[in-house]
Amino acid sequence: MSTGRAAVVTGIGSYVPPNVVTNDDLAERLDTSDAWIRSRTGIAERNFITPGTSTGDLAVEAGLRALKSAGDERVGAVVLATTTPDQPCPATAPQVAARLGLGQVPAFDVAAVCSGFPYGLASAAGLIAAGITDRVLLIAADAFTTIINPADRTTAVIFADGAGAVVLRAGDADEPGAIGPLVLGSDGELSHLIEVPAGGSRQRSSDRPVDPEDHYFRMLGRDTYRHAVERMTAASTEAAERAGWRLDDVDRFVAHQANARILEAVSDRLGIPAERQLSNIARVGNTGAASIPLLLAEATAEGRLAAGHRVLLTAFGGGLSWGATTVVWPELQTT
Repeated sequence: MSTGRAAVVTGIGSYVPPNVVTNDDLAERLDTSDAWIRSRTGIAERNFITPGTSTGDLAVEAGLRALKSAGDERVGAVVLATTTPDQPCPATAPQVAARLGLGQVPAFDVAAVCSGFPYGLASAAGLIAAGITDRVLLIAADAFTTIINPADRTTAVIFADGAGAVVLRAGDADEPGAIGPLVLGSDGELSHLIEVPAGGSRQRSSDRPVDPEDHYFRMLGRDTYRHAVERMTAASTEAAERAGWRLDDVDRFVAHQANARILEAVSDRLGIPAERQLSNIARVGNTGAASIPLLLAEATAEGRLAAGHRVLLTAFGGGLSWGATTVVWPELQTT
């Protein structure tokens, strides 16, 4: 039975692998240039994992930082949003929980591609509202370079690796840090726009030979751009309305760091000026599900995001899937 309790942000952390890859580095092996990449994506550099590193490794590092930020390493559940699990089976979250020393708490993965963070928030908030636990560690982590074709300049220059995490506790809906109304949606009829065709039961049960290219991530950029702008704009507008906010009330707008053109288009449609937008895509690229919590953690540490700011969050990813929510930012320690 629901207790009506809200999920409140009480800790935050992030991690990117130390291996920095610049546009010039990519231009050495791809038919591209720094100017071409910057003009089409807004990205200057990004972080790639090195051989032997996995999504779980990134998740553990971000989780450690979030737990330290919260000042209490006890949580009753772990939710991991990822598209790049360490293995197809089992889920990665239980291993992450074990490595963090959290014992035999419930732990599971959420697969919503770049919308993983809002979907993970909904899952964590549900655990708290249902009274299953008072505290949840939500981690969003992706090692996207493990599924990107290194020879495909349309995706290899965009996607990168990283992790972000928040600790959520039970609290009141009107206190700082409380997650506001969550707006979620999907459209499976357009799943072909963002996909990895091979590796799942559909391909494995087929008698057809597998094209090696089918094991890599694919995205139809032009159509994805249009749907991303439309869905994030609509979800953001609805989330603000359901929270009782006008868009003029938003102090900080945090969108999934897909590419600079999408971010600019969504912000323009919402009428949110540049000084109220947070972004780090130029330095870290598109880190999938990790992008929003990674940006929140960085902006908090740098002072660009402060206690009392009214924050509007939104994301769009494969599925197709999308989500948005609001939060009045709390006072947090950063590590």
